[in-house]
Amino acid sequence: MSPKRGANEETPPQGHDDRSNDPETWVDEHANALFRYAILRVRDRQAAEDLVQETFLAAVRKTDSFRFESSMRTWLIGILKHKIIDYHRKMSRERAVMPIDENDTVIDSWFDRKGSWIKRPGAWKTDPSRLLEREEFWLVFEKCLSALPDRIGEAFTLRMVDNLKSAQVCKVLAITPTNLWVMLHRARVRLRACLNANWFQHAD
Repeated sequence: MSPKRGANEETPPQGHDDRSNDPETWVDEHANALFRYAILRVRDRQAAEDLVQETFLAAVRKTDSFRFESSMRTWLIGILKHKIIDYHRKMSRERAVMPIDENDTVIDSWFDRKGSWIKRPGAWKTDPSRLLEREEFWLVFEKCLSALPDRIGEAFTLRMVDNLKSAQVCKVLAITPTNLWVMLHRARVRLRACLNANWFQHAD
């Protein structure tokens, strides 16, 4: 089954590798990248592996819809992204009976009764543009993100990592805008503390 091409796409673009369109090569060429994408967003190894497998199966069925405007990996990630959103929506329905805890004892322990830091985190002096290029930082970030409580981690990932609009996140997670604001605030505070302890205190 070959991908359909437009009138001006009778031959692949210069430098295009036909092997990337062969489903038999997808696992070797793209599985690791797709797994890294998924594990960051669902934070569950088995779920990430299942979503990658579902992505490959869906891609085989949709091969005719592939165009050459993007790379095969970009196309596969697009399918995976929809699978991940469906996963979060399903998990939210299963957790719908679980109320969002109004208190967070971990965060509360960092502030006094007036809401001020008991011990303020140190200032981050690292150049952000250089920081984002360092693979070591992303490994620490993924570790900190995986330590967030499930629902808080899901909200932060959908809103801040995948850049879904707030209204979309609320719909996927079945929460109110106020719930989302609280969850994002808690995620940022926890991530700041984790990154400060595991990266910035040891960074050059």
